[in-house]
Order: sequence, then C-alpha cells, then structure tokens
Amino acid sequence: MSDVERVKPLAHLRGSLRVPGDKSTSHRALMLSALADGTSTITGLSPGDDVASTSVILERLGATRVNEDGIALVTGPTNGLRRSEGALDCGNSGTTMRLTTGVVATIVGTHHLVGDDSLSKRPMDRVAIPLGLMGAEVRGQGTALTAPLSVTTTGHLRGIDFHLPVASAQVKSAILLAGLAADSPTTVREDVRTRATTEVMLRSAGVSVTSENSAGGRVVSVTPGRPRRHDWFVPGDPSQAAFFAVLGAIHRDASLEVLSVEASPERVGFVGVLARMGGAVRLVEHGEIHALMSTSSTLSATEIHSYEIPSLDEVPILTVAACAATGVSAFRDMNELRLKESDRFGGALLLAQRLGCRAWSQGDDFFVEGVGGAETFLDFTIDAALDHRMVMASAVAGVAGKGCTIEGASTVSSSYPHFFRDLALLG
Repeated sequence: MSDVERVKPLAHLRGSLRVPGDKSTSHRALMLSALADGTSTITGLSPGDDVASTSVILERLGATRVNEDGIALVTGPTNGLRRSEGALDCGNSGTTMRLTTGVVATIVGTHHLVGDDSLSKRPMDRVAIPLGLMGAEVRGQGTALTAPLSVTTTGHLRGIDFHLPVASAQVKSAILLAGLAADSPTTVREDVRTRATTEVMLRSAGVSVTSENSAGGRVVSVTPGRPRRHDWFVPGDPSQAAFFAVLGAIHRDASLEVLSVEASPERVGFVGVLARMGGAVRLVEHGEIHALMSTSSTLSATEIHSYEIPSLDEVPILTVAACAATGVSAFRDMNELRLKESDRFGGALLLAQRLGCRAWSQGDDFFVEGVGGAETFLDFTIDAALDHRMVMASAVAGVAGKGCTIEGASTVSSSYPHFFRDLALLG
C-alpha cells in the first residue's frame, strides 16, 4: 500500500462484508492463551499490526504460536511465562503496551517495553500507579511516564481495591491481569462502564471473576489463579464496522451489511447515536452474533457525550456523520481524544474543516455544523498523523463526497490491512 492514497467517490454502494476480528478480543485471547498451561485455539484473530505486536511479545516471553488453516494455536509454557532478554516492542499499540505491563508485572525480573513515535507520546502513568500499589515498579519518561518503560517486579503482588480516575478498559485490564498472580483478590471500580471483554474472557478461561453494575459504573473483582486453555472465537470488530455504518448512512445510494459483529453494549454506542440522528442503522441478531445494517439516510445534528462511547474510538467517524447532517452537533467531554494514537480532538476538527464545515471547540467540547449532505463535501487532502482511525474516517468522507487524498494512509495496517480493498469492492 502506498503511503499516499487517493480515494475516489463511488456512485453506488452495495454488499456484505466481514471486518477484521475484534482487536480487543484478539489481544486478550492471545494473552490468556499464553498465560494458560496447554494449547488454546483462536479463530478469527485480527490480522492487524497491533495484534501482531502482542503475538510477537508473548512468543518472546515463552509462549508458542502456530497457524493451521486460519486458526492460531497458542501454547502457554507449563512453568509459566519468563522474562525476555530483549526489549518488548509494542509498535503503535496502546492496548499491547498497557496490557503487557500488567502481564510482565507477574514475571520476576526487569522488563523493557518500547513503542513507535506515536505510542511513545501516550501516558502510561495510569497503569504505573495501580501496578505500583500492587508491588511492581514501572518507570518511564517524564511525569506521564511515556515509553520506553521498565517494569521491575519480584512476582509477589498484592491484591488491591482501585478506583479508576479515568474510564479505561486498558488500565482495568492491566490491573486484572496482574491480579491473577496477586496474594488476594483484586478489585477495580469504574464510574463509567467500559468494555467488559477482559472479565468475560477471564471467566470463560475458568478464572473466578465477579462483576456488579453500580449506577453508570461497574465493580469488577478477580480471584488469583491461572487461566485454563480455551477455544476462542473472535467476532468482527465493532469499531471497524462503525466506518461502514456511517458510510451507508451518509452516502446518497447505499445498502451495506457488516457480518458477524461483536455487539456488547459498551462497544456499539455509535449505533444509538446514528439512530438518534435519523440514520437507518440497526443491529440484527443471529444467534450469539450480530449483523450491522446501514442504508442511505438523511441525518440531523445531535449531542454526543463521551459516556455513550467510553473508548471514544468511533468519534472520528461520527464527526464525519455530523458533517453530513443538518444543524450543529456537539461532542461533549472529549479530552481523552487528545491522548490517542494522534490528537484526535484536533484531528476531528481539522477533518470537519477540510470537508467544508464550520467546526470549533470550547474546553473539552467541540462542535460541528453540518452541510446537510455528504455530496456537498469538498475534495480534500489530509495527513492522517500515524492514526489508522483518521485514515478510515477520511476515506469514508472521500467515498461519500468528492474524493480525497490521504497522506500516511499505510498506517491503516495497524488494525485493518485490507480496508481500502474492502471499500473498493462495495462500489
């Protein structure tokens, strides 16, 4: 794939597709399989670079992986994971770095974690503080403890009761994974319910986990223990499906279906937002999995709160939906966007402006005045700033509008290597 991608508008969009396996599930399936004694299978593993970084790290720590007919077989060593002599390269993946920090906190010795330029700007103090309370020492650069990191531990961790100051499934997961080797149960309290992927998968792997909803939040406790081998199935990533949901809704002539999508409540808040805007977007249940349907719609502005989309991963593409709507949409409490793979807060505003919309911010809120239809978007050029979601959001705007040129487009391989191929096939 070229690092500069020219996206052309498509007159009609029809078809069904499968997006890559859910990244959240893929990372955790690899980690729980590596922590188990025995061989686990993983069907539908994400092919993206982020998940590949996690896989390589776990092999460096002593797990083995082989692929047979599209299924990953991961074997955890009988005596448990061991320290790697070399640095553990997390690439561009914040999930890899934060969750790996929790995993290596259980392995005696000092571990070194590194990442690319983008990842090395993201704060890791959020995992360092609770892991420090458990008995592991995490060191990084500056007050935010950015990478490169060192994690030193005796392997004897204390169970803690920790209140997350900022909603984060990654931080919660790092604590719970470290808690598997603690001397007593570990509890994490969150004021906003984040994706429950880790606690659900721990339970599937035979670990004792309790989870109790409280107001808008949740209290999760894990009892120390080793996961059992398990056969994992990874459904489609809802964060990737969101791009096609918006594309179908804003395009003048579209009918799209995304098959086999993970649809837990914390992951599909974008569906409710689009429906509120007037989008013909819906989830259809097929047994334990869902399909996501989206057809051409006329959208109206709405107010979007961060608690509706705890990870904020879908905000860039919802910004594109707001650009195609009539009226002013408000995005509330979006400060965390500044701390993603890029400054998505500024990136979302820039993208809206490049499309020809009026967009501005006030504190942690930003506002987009839509142009009343994607067909009036401008042809634009944008630098994706090493951010796969900005690449895909820009491409959707270009296909539905008058086209675009995306600089840094190859970074889409971190999560969705075949995105541009799938996009073109729908035309």
